[in-house]
Amino acid sequence: MKQVHVHSFSNLMLLLVLSAATLSCAEKSTETISEPQRPNILFIFSDDHAFQAISAYEHQLADYAPTPNIDRIAENGMRFDRAYVTNSICAPSRATVLTGAHSHVNGHRTNGDIFDGEQITFPKLLRENGYTTALIGKWHLRSKPTGFDHWEVLPGQGHYYNPDFISDTDTGAVEGYVSDLITDKSLAWLDANKGSGKPFMLMLQHKAPHREWEKGPDHLTLYEDVEFPEPANLFDDYSNRGTAAKEQDMTIRETMQLDSDLKLWTEENKNKGSYNRTYGRMNDTQRAAWDAVYNPIIQEFQEQNLQGNDLVRWKYQRYMRDYLATIRSVDDNVGRVLDYLEENGLDENTLIVYTSDQGFYLGEHGWFDKRFMYEESFRTPLLMQWQGKIPEGTVNSDLVSNLDFAQTFLDVAGVEAPDRMQGRSLLPLMRGETPENWRDYLYYHYYEFPAVHSVNKHEGITGERYKLMHFYELGEWEMYDLEKDPMEMNNIYNHPEYDSIQHSLVDRFKRIKRQYGVIHPRNTP
Repeated sequence: MKQVHVHSFSNLMLLLVLSAATLSCAEKSTETISEPQRPNILFIFSDDHAFQAISAYEHQLADYAPTPNIDRIAENGMRFDRAYVTNSICAPSRATVLTGAHSHVNGHRTNGDIFDGEQITFPKLLRENGYTTALIGKWHLRSKPTGFDHWEVLPGQGHYYNPDFISDTDTGAVEGYVSDLITDKSLAWLDANKGSGKPFMLMLQHKAPHREWEKGPDHLTLYEDVEFPEPANLFDDYSNRGTAAKEQDMTIRETMQLDSDLKLWTEENKNKGSYNRTYGRMNDTQRAAWDAVYNPIIQEFQEQNLQGNDLVRWKYQRYMRDYLATIRSVDDNVGRVLDYLEENGLDENTLIVYTSDQGFYLGEHGWFDKRFMYEESFRTPLLMQWQGKIPEGTVNSDLVSNLDFAQTFLDVAGVEAPDRMQGRSLLPLMRGETPENWRDYLYYHYYEFPAVHSVNKHEGITGERYKLMHFYELGEWEMYDLEKDPMEMNNIYNHPEYDSIQHSLVDRFKRIKRQYGVIHPRNTP
């Protein structure tokens, strides 16, 4: 009996120990499950990608040049219809994304400035709080990237064919097409770090579709048989606008070059000067494929002897064929990245963002390029996907900005944003919940003049319906009713019927400038 008793007691003790251990494990397991896992962040950034050129935005170009992979992000998440930038030019926009601050705060007002890498950025804060961080692709800030565990960037604007890459340890040319190579390097980094146990933040930054819009080898013949619809104001004469619109230097008619922009090169100049930037970098196979497409185009153009509006129309079609084909390469590579995430189970807890450093003119007002506060360059595409967090196929129409990205990424990672950041987290909007105190106006300021394209300095605000712009060195104001005049063809500043609205806008303009600590430029009321 005693043995039985001892044996039973031993069994009882063993059961108690096992039960306690099981309970302890269960408690730990419950703690692990209940503790939210911080999301990965994938920030896909293109250069000069107009929202009009993304088919998810249902523009008239959508049926002619679809972007099915970029559209996947919108289908699986949210499309932002009123996303804007604080300064529509490449480097200042990138500085705002990193710092969450306007140009006058982060110090990067123009492309000629050098980014101060010592200041606070969201990659630094994420890295300090357990994220592994990487930047691959276009940088364009003229200083060494900081806040990244790994970086490989293009020097300056970079090249489309066989581009150079710079890293902390190496510099050299890599054979291939730039959009493919940036994606290759990004996927290699993701693959190398997927077992690290840390959440990642990757800034995958494309060069395309930046000027000179050089098609990749896989898309050289794409769109060559397509006639794209012209914007209604392709032949804008800038009546009812101010001096700045009339005196810019960014028209398809006058500014767009037949040789460097539209690739009508002669055999004599293909390897000279600026042309060496493209043709001179190609290998023999790439040159042969290029010539097979562009030599017949050059010959046909020379035979036509086009003039006036006929020439403008021809240049517009060539511009669209090249520009949209470079975007197709970006879209294909976005598809590669999305497929990788899905195949590796990383899509389940990754915030995926697709956006551009600003918008771009696709013939509207007869223009290409950006810089102005008019809608096409002020507005930027913004698509976000986060499985289980962002409802699928949703559309947001609140006023948002690239000023908001840094605070958004910190918020989703559970990291407190510093007071220096001037944006707002988009997390509530991503959930479909617009806070009652969400902004009703955005502030804009462009500084780079005199400079390429000759767009005068200006600042302004935009709301749901009305936009106010101040070209302060010209002493001129412009105001637009976006509901009645979405193409911004008629300046209504000082129109008597808008007197009370104008007074309210000017007052709001002053208050927003005080809010952001803007020093009043010359001629500001």
